[in-house]
Amino acid sequence: MKASPLRLAAAQISATPDPAANLPIITAAAERAAGGGARIVVFPEASMACFGTRLAAVAQDLDGPFATGIRECAARLGITLVVGMFTPAADGRVHNTLLLTGPDGEISYDKIHLYDAFGSRESDTVAPGASIVTTQVEGITVGLATCYDLRFAAHFTQLGQAGAHLVLVAASWGDGPGKADQWDLLTRARAMDAQAYLLACGMAWRPPEGAVPLGIGRSVLADPLGRVVGQLAEQEDLLVVQADLDTVPGIRERVPIL
Repeated sequence: MKASPLRLAAAQISATPDPAANLPIITAAAERAAGGGARIVVFPEASMACFGTRLAAVAQDLDGPFATGIRECAARLGITLVVGMFTPAADGRVHNTLLLTGPDGEISYDKIHLYDAFGSRESDTVAPGASIVTTQVEGITVGLATCYDLRFAAHFTQLGQAGAHLVLVAASWGDGPGKADQWDLLTRARAMDAQAYLLACGMAWRPPEGAVPLGIGRSVLADPLGRVVGQLAEQEDLLVVQADLDTVPGIRERVPIL
């Protein structure tokens, strides 16, 4: 493992429906995070195009212009970026995809648990992913998850069992009665399930697009014991925090739940 603590950032942006317009927003936030010493920067789910957009019309392959722009930004800054986007699925729907790219390589994760809840039907337009994803970044094992995955404890236990010391979550958590409390509870609980640091980046709050709530903000870093290291409010902002990853093995030894 490389030097700990590791400096991380959650870039709590507010995405538009236009991928071309969102790319400079992401780039500017990544530059600011890199200037603050962050080695890994997480952006929200749907950073490519906010929900309420016709996803099939904006979806791009991982060699398309949006992903290429993210890749070039990460390479120029010499840091790892994790960005939510949409990629075409074989059945005409799309995948809700996280792209992780940076000096240690590139990998993608397709959201497994689709948001068919609270009156929404994500599965009408989004095809589910098939497996959890971990990779090596900055000398540590990192796991990926997206938004509604937070309601499935086993997903995070599996990431911990796969060796992840850091879990990165991208979200566009819909606003509504009790939703902020649920977000706060679940992010802390899932850190404890994985026995890992968990950095969750939410889409900044703004008024809904029709009936579609777009985000609540509240990006947070929780430690393996569920303690909040740092958290944002609802507005667009940048959370830069440090994760003391050297503590993870000792916590797992003292509380051997994995």
